[in-house]
Amino acid sequence: MATASSLLSEERFLCCICLDVFTEPVSTPCGHNFCRPCIHKYWDSSDVCQCPFCKRTFSSRPELNVNTTMSELAAEFAKLVQVKVSTSDRELPEGTNVLCDICTGMKEKAVKSCLMCLTSFCVVHLEPHQRVSVLKSHKLIDPVINLDERMCKKHNKITELYCRTDKACVCVLCFKSDHKSHNVISLEEEYEAVLAKNDEVMANIHKMIQSRCDKIDAIEKSLDASQKEADEEKEASVQMFTDFIRSIQKSQADVVEVIEERHRAMKQKAEGFLKEMRMEVAELKSRISQLEQLSRSEDHHCLVQNFSSLRAPSSKGWSSAGVYSNLSFNEVRRAMAQVKQTADIILEKVPEIKMKRMREHAVDLTIDPDTAHCSLTISQDRKQVGTAEKQNLPKNPKRFEMYPEVLAKEGFTGGKFYFEVQVKDKSKWTVGVVRESVDRKGDTRLSVSDGYWTIGLSERKYYGYENSAVILVQLKKLQKVGIFVDYDKGVVSFYDVDFKSHIYSFSGFRFKDKLYPYFCPHYNTDKMNVAPLVITPVPHRLA
Repeated sequence: MATASSLLSEERFLCCICLDVFTEPVSTPCGHNFCRPCIHKYWDSSDVCQCPFCKRTFSSRPELNVNTTMSELAAEFAKLVQVKVSTSDRELPEGTNVLCDICTGMKEKAVKSCLMCLTSFCVVHLEPHQRVSVLKSHKLIDPVINLDERMCKKHNKITELYCRTDKACVCVLCFKSDHKSHNVISLEEEYEAVLAKNDEVMANIHKMIQSRCDKIDAIEKSLDASQKEADEEKEASVQMFTDFIRSIQKSQADVVEVIEERHRAMKQKAEGFLKEMRMEVAELKSRISQLEQLSRSEDHHCLVQNFSSLRAPSSKGWSSAGVYSNLSFNEVRRAMAQVKQTADIILEKVPEIKMKRMREHAVDLTIDPDTAHCSLTISQDRKQVGTAEKQNLPKNPKRFEMYPEVLAKEGFTGGKFYFEVQVKDKSKWTVGVVRESVDRKGDTRLSVSDGYWTIGLSERKYYGYENSAVILVQLKKLQKVGIFVDYDKGVVSFYDVDFKSHIYSFSGFRFKDKLYPYFCPHYNTDKMNVAPLVITPVPHRLA
């Protein structure tokens, strides 16, 4: 079993950079702990991102989160160290001198402090307390420097009693006035009671420390195992994609080679036909020339003798001859397109990849005050909207007049777009997209038939509003909602940004109108809906 000294080993809680107790301890991928400010400063001052302890180099700067278990342990250790220091101060360790309060000029070292006189005495000035009978009854203790703290500030008397009700040291007059009905005992009695509990408290603290140390070891082992698993999985994935790319490249080379071979064969055949037909054309032209000469001759004998040999030769039947292309690889192209589509579908089942691809379509939105209901307040940067007292606003055909609703200034007529809305600390809200032509003056339902594609929270239940409210079950408490719209495919999807999980989708629609992001923070009727809806910036990387 680990001893107390090993459990409280100072080096467990010291940052090897600043050599002090951890402040906001974080763990690197290699499992070593540092103060967050220290490791950031260390990396900022170096061209290479590596662990200061084991010198392991990281290809990219890791995202570090505070190690809560180590942070709690470091805080407990700091408290124990502080308690030890305080106790040592009271006990005056060797080398600490309390000076006599009576000495003038060169003060001597005090040997005792009197709780009645509230004075520290050297050997010489302590003598009356050892001789005079009245002074002998005073309580003497080892010299301390904080005697004034033992005085009641209200009555200027020594605090020799302890009020268990208020957990405070009090004087006799305090007991008679403010603490008369309280559970008050002598300070010595409370001291004995605390001393009796001290071993139990120490044992509990040691047990807590042991538990935390075991947890640290378990987490560090888990982190090491996770790092090993991540390295193996990364290596296997890289190898798989490398093999796949090589296979595709080889198939590409094979297809190109076949296409070229087929073209060469066709070309060779065509060139044979062309050569033979060109020779035949030349021979026929020669016969025409000879026949023309004979036709101009008046030599009857010569014409009759040569005409039969110059007539057109028998036809070879070139009408059936031809060269046909066989270079189409449509089937191969279709197969490869299907492979790509299948790979995309499978990869999008990984939440982080799906979220990353949606965030590539992030848009920068601002709230349009011209559409805001008169009870809404909009932040100066037009990124937040909440409810307040009704205001006198100018009439505007764009403005919602029945409920606390507002649109973004930006609208969309095609393509894909994505944005995120913080709904944290709200008891009621609705967000989504609406078509431009929605009724802004009357009592309109939140239905897709009326041009609303939204989800919301009401009475501690999450809803998806189609033509009637659909309860969304098994949802954790939402902090931030991501809205993704594929206008051309007619899909509106909602995601839990923190857990990178799908919430609900509207699909199969054919959008024609311009779509606008929609926000409804609802009224603060229950005094629990003060927080605004916030359009948050979409990070380039996943959190």
